[in-house]
Amino acid sequence: MLKYLKMKSKNIIAVSSILAGIFLSVSACKTDFLNVVPTDRVSDASILTDSSLFESYVINRYMGVRLTDKEAEGTPPGFGRGFEYAMWSSLTDESIYNNDDNTWLVQKGQLAPENTGIAGTLWGRSYRSIREINYALTNIAKVPMSVAQKNRLTGELKFLRAFRYQDLIRNYGGVVLMSDKVLELGDDFANAPIYTKSPIKDCIDYAVAQLDEASKLLPVNNSNSWQLGRATKGAALALKSRLLLYAASPLYNTGTWQAAAASAKEVMDMGKYSLFSNGYDKLFLTPENNPEIIFERLYTQGARHVCLEISNGPNSYGGWGGNVPLQNFVDSYEMDNGKPITDPASGYNPQDPYKHRDPRFYMTVLYNNADYRANSVQSYLPGGKDSKDGPSNWNTSKTGYYLKKFMNDNLPIDNPWDIAGTQPWIYFRYAEILLNYAEAQNEAAGPDQTVYTAVNSIRNRPGVNMPALQAGLSQAQMREIIRRERQVELAFEEHRYYDVRRWKVAGVTENVPAYGIEVIKNGNTVTYNRKEALTGRHFEEKNYFLPIPRAEIQASNGKLAQTAGY
Repeated sequence: MLKYLKMKSKNIIAVSSILAGIFLSVSACKTDFLNVVPTDRVSDASILTDSSLFESYVINRYMGVRLTDKEAEGTPPGFGRGFEYAMWSSLTDESIYNNDDNTWLVQKGQLAPENTGIAGTLWGRSYRSIREINYALTNIAKVPMSVAQKNRLTGELKFLRAFRYQDLIRNYGGVVLMSDKVLELGDDFANAPIYTKSPIKDCIDYAVAQLDEASKLLPVNNSNSWQLGRATKGAALALKSRLLLYAASPLYNTGTWQAAAASAKEVMDMGKYSLFSNGYDKLFLTPENNPEIIFERLYTQGARHVCLEISNGPNSYGGWGGNVPLQNFVDSYEMDNGKPITDPASGYNPQDPYKHRDPRFYMTVLYNNADYRANSVQSYLPGGKDSKDGPSNWNTSKTGYYLKKFMNDNLPIDNPWDIAGTQPWIYFRYAEILLNYAEAQNEAAGPDQTVYTAVNSIRNRPGVNMPALQAGLSQAQMREIIRRERQVELAFEEHRYYDVRRWKVAGVTENVPAYGIEVIKNGNTVTYNRKEALTGRHFEEKNYFLPIPRAEIQASNGKLAQTAGY
């Protein structure tokens, strides 16, 4: 399992991230006092002559290097933000991070090449990883191992490289394609075209081609504990599905909805995956034998991620607030009769706002008077124990809500170290594939029966049991339903940030104030008033993609073009 790996990565020279990973080769040095054999790392020669070491090197590519504070507590970072203190949701209309953690500047549209907040590590980590993968692919033929083992590792490396390119593409647009190039000391960096960005279409086409090759080499199932958490055929096809969905979307506009639908259908037709049927909340606590999980990051005590319960729990329970849901997000949940709260016939009462909502709401958000750990949340004023009148009031939620999703109530909040932080982070699950298919098929052919079936299967899963969609919806009506379903079903899973951008609606959703709720209790009367939880929320056209850190531009002597608008 990934969580057990201890092998160290190679040393690098910090030139730029595109060059990162160039080896400081001892044998190339002419000065005797530098000719020292390091004892804290494995040599190139050992890796290329020992199949077990080489496989460990490949497995370590599922992880990256820690590049900033508060990243990867307990274990090295994987892909994306995952279970860090501030999650990627707190850069969207899902939540804000209670104590900033370099997120507020993103919410306020203040990103700059000199100040990238928590979004500044994606470029460097991705290119370092790509260089390490290219090294492995270039040298794998030299390693003594069976053809079957070599094929599998080649498939994993191509999948991992495509995943890193996905992170680059969806955050920066067109990027530098390194292909199989392994840059070495002595290469002509000044004149080599290593800083030339390729068009978005070429980048996506390249990643998709890598995934097609990977899917032919990877197994359908991981057969033993050493292989758990590693890529499979389904993982490669799931990433391909996501990339082709992005390609067809308005922001990218480089692919077709038909291709995106066909790619999602390829995963569905495998017959391997299905929706988890033992509760939406338990889905995120069940890493093994879970038919919905396609690709995940695994953890155990001693190799944990951030302890979620203390990081996000209410202040009276000893929690730190953390990623607190916004009212903007809470309003996206329908009533349990399937009607949005804006529908006059829905039965929604703004002074009793949490009654009869979509069951997924109760498994995602803690709200005033919600049952929690043999007690109830009290975010009301005056005197509520989870308000600013309660203990540890510096951790009081600025929105009036706390995060429930992913939390394991059987794990401690007080003193959780070496006990908590065991939940898997799910990169791909079957519900995403069904929603990918529904969106692409609706855009390609309208709301046919297969679209209804895909969406209804998610809404009707045991423990959710939301009403089926009404018949006769137009394409536009189905589009809005699918977008809302993604917002609710995939909440806090690093989708919303990219969805509103690829749909090109971020100019609307990200310019709405960051709302919370103020709960006032007067005797037996409770009133709910909307409030602004974080002032200055702002989004501009340039914010559809991230700026490349200024240090990267400088390291290229200005040859690397900055993201447009920055």
